[in-house]
Amino acid sequence: MIVATGRHAIVLAAGAGQRFGGAKLTADWRGEPLVLAAVRTALAATVETVTVVTGADTKVVEVVAGLGEPRVRQISAEDWGEGLAASLRAGISALPASTRALVVFLGDMPRVPASLADALLDAAIDGAPAAIVRSPHGPAHPVAFNAAVFPDLLRLRGDRGARSVLNALGDQVAAIDCNDPGVVFDVDRPTDLESGAT
Repeated sequence: MIVATGRHAIVLAAGAGQRFGGAKLTADWRGEPLVLAAVRTALAATVETVTVVTGADTKVVEVVAGLGEPRVRQISAEDWGEGLAASLRAGISALPASTRALVVFLGDMPRVPASLADALLDAAIDGAPAAIVRSPHGPAHPVAFNAAVFPDLLRLRGDRGARSVLNALGDQVAAIDCNDPGVVFDVDRPTDLESGAT
């Protein structure tokens, strides 16, 4: 049982997956729906709850509910069509007032190493306003935020995520180095399911 730590996770899973052709997050990945890989990775972290933000695909709700995991909660982003910022706002708004730090996963990134979330959350708890993964392969996930940054995240709009907030924080952002290509691998098209499954 996870004690109250003020540490929480969000999995953003509200998009329509248009480039994929729809139903991306319920497509088969290693024998189960894709979104469950991110949810399981989030559950492996030392967090009180994992909030899965849904929207476009109602089947995602059924798939996640099927886990029967008491730490998993679901919230619907009614304005999911706006983009990533709407999902992030919905997830943050659903967190308890006692939240000290949050780690954000993307539902279409199934190969993120499970050990990263705790390192990122530790950095955010220890005083950094945010913590990112620094990868030689490019922009990486997940990302953690201290609760002090939540008001800035709640002001985000559109499909750009939290990049503008991170840029504004500059060198205050902590960085965890990781060479694992899983931190940059995401599923955009059906062919990615095959190329990334090994």
